[in-house]
Amino acid sequence: MQDAQRFRRRALLAFVLVALAVLALAARFAWLQIVQHKEYVTRADSNRIRTLPIVPARGLIFDRRGRLLADNVPAYRLELVPEAVGDVDAAIERLREFLPLDEDELARFQSQRKTQRRFQSLPLKFRLTEGEVAAFAVRRHLFPGMDVVPYLTRRYPYGELLAHVVGYVGRIDEADLERLDEADYRGATHVGKSGIERFHEKRLHGRVGSERVEINAEGRVLRVLDRELAVSGENLYLTIDLDLQQAMVEAFAGQFGTAVAVQPSTGEVLGMVSLPSYDPNPFVNGIGRQAYADLLAAPGRPLFNRVLLGGYEPGSTLKPFVGLAGLELGLRTPQDTVFSSGAYRLPGQEREYRDWKRGGHGQVDLREALAQSVNTYFYTLAMELGIDRMSGYMQRFGFGEPTGIDLLGEAVGIRPTQAWKRATRNQAWYPGETVIAGIGQGFWVATPLQLAQATSMLAAGGVRHPLHLLRQTQAGFDAPLLDVPQPPVEASVISRPQNLQAVIDGMVAAVHGPTGSAREMGLGASYRMAGKTGTAQRVSRIGDEARDQSTLTQNQRNQALFIAFAPAESPTIALALVVEGGGSGARAAAPVARRILDAWLEPKNP
Repeated sequence: MQDAQRFRRRALLAFVLVALAVLALAARFAWLQIVQHKEYVTRADSNRIRTLPIVPARGLIFDRRGRLLADNVPAYRLELVPEAVGDVDAAIERLREFLPLDEDELARFQSQRKTQRRFQSLPLKFRLTEGEVAAFAVRRHLFPGMDVVPYLTRRYPYGELLAHVVGYVGRIDEADLERLDEADYRGATHVGKSGIERFHEKRLHGRVGSERVEINAEGRVLRVLDRELAVSGENLYLTIDLDLQQAMVEAFAGQFGTAVAVQPSTGEVLGMVSLPSYDPNPFVNGIGRQAYADLLAAPGRPLFNRVLLGGYEPGSTLKPFVGLAGLELGLRTPQDTVFSSGAYRLPGQEREYRDWKRGGHGQVDLREALAQSVNTYFYTLAMELGIDRMSGYMQRFGFGEPTGIDLLGEAVGIRPTQAWKRATRNQAWYPGETVIAGIGQGFWVATPLQLAQATSMLAAGGVRHPLHLLRQTQAGFDAPLLDVPQPPVEASVISRPQNLQAVIDGMVAAVHGPTGSAREMGLGASYRMAGKTGTAQRVSRIGDEARDQSTLTQNQRNQALFIAFAPAESPTIALALVVEGGGSGARAAAPVARRILDAWLEPKNP
């Protein structure tokens, strides 16, 4: 009897415990299934459904005639998600057993890994070969969290010909992440680094899209649930003429230097070269350390953009503007003459400021002063003007200021004044510095863009058309080409057109006149051109004698400059160029200019 009661009590207790356990389990199920239903459905979906960015195709870049300058070509890259891979370093070591990964690639990956979140996909190797894609495919199951991804990579079919204009794209780095909007660059691996690619990045990049996909346990996509398409970047049509660009490079015949060609009536840059140049293609997916070191050590600094960053004493190419200042400010007339004896002295000083011609040029007016590049004429005019008034007039033509061209990092040169010297050197201004400023030497520094802009203004009657490289845009291949709006044109800086004509007559005489300093350049031309030579010394004379340029090193020889526009009566091209270490503007720079002008005005029949 007692055993039966004891059994019933134990059975009841067991039943109660089981009932409580069932109730607890039911309550837990109810909590999970009802109260926390949304949370766990979301977690389940996050394991099953993933939102992936759709990177837009980058806009293409063309020249003014529609020839492709920057293209997108299909390629494959290897990506991994650190969170899904787990031990990333161990996985990479296993990967290297069959897939070559150089130290530069690994260093870039590790650097980017530090700045990205563990759940974000990171590129490990770009531009896989077909063999590398196949080798990974057969081992795909051994590398969870890694996958081969198709993408479009940038290609520059003309290589170094347009490197300093178009620029290049490169892999997004830590510095880029600080300036980019993360939402706009989800999934993106590249961004414009220089040139047009950098300046017009917003136009070229487009708008990122997204898609929700269902994945399996290995992370492979099973199906696409929905998609918001990306918007491709705009296609850009530049002002550059590819044929002229090629002709400008060939005109230098291997010499170092720079040149800018402009359409005076619009400010469109027709050609722009900085030599030597470099191939931008290796930079797209990461140039190797040794290759980059070789570029840095190469003669002539090919990575240095002389057009944008270079600064040169303008030398005698400044004389047309100094002469125009004398006319416009009422200090001279075109008929006024100055006697050149071969040397000029300031009152009370023994130092001589020489003409390039021994014995001088005799009595010369403005036309002959420009034609023969007579220093004494401009020495005396500079003293009459004074440095501040001269510099103030030069500002009208854009010297000492950025041109505003659509490239980043433009240098501004130096337009010297008394205040500038006091502020930068804490020194007084001396009369002798005014003398040499009249022939574009001393403290003067002008950029090739400034010289081209100023020359273009002479050709356009004193009107400044802002320099620019972007001509048209296109929001897709089915969309129309749209002209890029330009700022309103300002009034001419010339108050009396006859003054400008007097200067142009002198520049025409410099090329076509019997005494012109560049008369050999004009021989046999079917058109008339207005030009001005310039020679800027790098080393001083030895006593009264000029240095023999053939005895000097490349870095010691005079800079050779030339400015021109043609046809002189109705210009369609204005040009400024520098041949570094050329020795003489007439002998080195003028022939280069003639070849460039011929390419534009007398194109060869195909």
